[in-house]
Amino acid sequence: MILLGLAGPAAAQITADDYIAIDMDQARIGRLLFYDKVLSGNKNISCGTCHHHDQAGADGLSLGIGEGGVGVGPKRTAGTGDDRIRKRIPRNAPSLWNLGHKDVTVLFHDGRLSAGDMYGNGFNSPAEEWLPKGLNSLVAAQALFPLTAQFEMAGNPRENEIAGAIHDRPDAAWPIIAKRVRTIPDYANMFVQAFDNVNEPTEISIVEIGNALGAFIAAEWQSYDSPYDAWLRGTPLPDAAERGRQLFFSSARCASCHAGDLFTDQSFHALGLPAFGPGRTRVWDQISRDVGRMGKTNLQADAYKFRTPSLRNVALTAPYGHNGAMPTLQSMIRHHVDPTASAAAWTPDMAMLPDVPWLAAADFAIREDSAEMVRQSAAVMAQPIYISDQEINDLAAFLNALTGATAVTRPMGRPVSVPSGLQVD
Repeated sequence: MILLGLAGPAAAQITADDYIAIDMDQARIGRLLFYDKVLSGNKNISCGTCHHHDQAGADGLSLGIGEGGVGVGPKRTAGTGDDRIRKRIPRNAPSLWNLGHKDVTVLFHDGRLSAGDMYGNGFNSPAEEWLPKGLNSLVAAQALFPLTAQFEMAGNPRENEIAGAIHDRPDAAWPIIAKRVRTIPDYANMFVQAFDNVNEPTEISIVEIGNALGAFIAAEWQSYDSPYDAWLRGTPLPDAAERGRQLFFSSARCASCHAGDLFTDQSFHALGLPAFGPGRTRVWDQISRDVGRMGKTNLQADAYKFRTPSLRNVALTAPYGHNGAMPTLQSMIRHHVDPTASAAAWTPDMAMLPDVPWLAAADFAIREDSAEMVRQSAAVMAQPIYISDQEINDLAAFLNALTGATAVTRPMGRPVSVPSGLQVD
């Protein structure tokens, strides 16, 4: 809901009632699974590796270092020898803030997961009818897909049974993952206690695993105690943030897309961010490009469009954009107000990319394809507006005012150990 006032529109206050129902016993299992590498093909990466508490639920990189890498955050390296990565993750790791909010209807940068019953299981997803029934939330469904992504968590063919299974069908791998989990006694006992439909360990399936992960993500990453939330209750913002707030909701036109309680219209827009990386190619793509929403819909009108992200806690989750092209809030604001000028001024050193010598030749190859650069630039519909340097700083101050007071002190946090006994990143 948008409230109109003398100083411009403002979102309504968020409360705990705005989130999906959460079973905390299931969430506590999800917390352990979230950091347990047993869910990955080669048992060397967890959900938390790329969505770490120390990185505010993200990884601090433009394009992630997935399966085969070592470490977390900006210091993560690409591995060595036969275990080294074969490809960068094509898109920036999105933060997890407020994914359990009831208003969230679509997930992933291209929106390829949404609520719906096209396939009889409650979701429209890349797994189509193979996604199992019984997943109780959008975030629970979302949690299953990185597990079966080759370069994220599954690994490469012939390396493990999960990687082999996903090349037949995605649902072929999920029973293997579930068996790994339910044969660990501590997990088996916890699932039997927390899930009414599970009476013995053999009944633990990928559905319960997804629901546990979803419960944890929905509970852990709630945030609505920022200075802006205090402003909604009558507490003034600092002067710079107040100037930025007024700009945000008026002449800067930010709220035309970053609207509502979560500061997103959950729609898709082409911003013309500088292209680099391996792209998210389709079967017939011969170049390393990412066509965004068009990859889901196959509609030319959706070419190079990406989902509007929520801005809550955005100051904690640099770099920005679907590919992490912009390193700071100010650089991302400048790109919004004049995409053409920003793209022309962009240089590759602005990308936060860990050194991967064996991939370096391809990292920026797409930028040499002049025809593709023209296509991407032509898709941008936004007209440039003039904003001074001071106004850009004021807008950044307002975005900083969307940082929750408890954003870095989460209620459950990262576990020290997990039932599999594998190392916790």
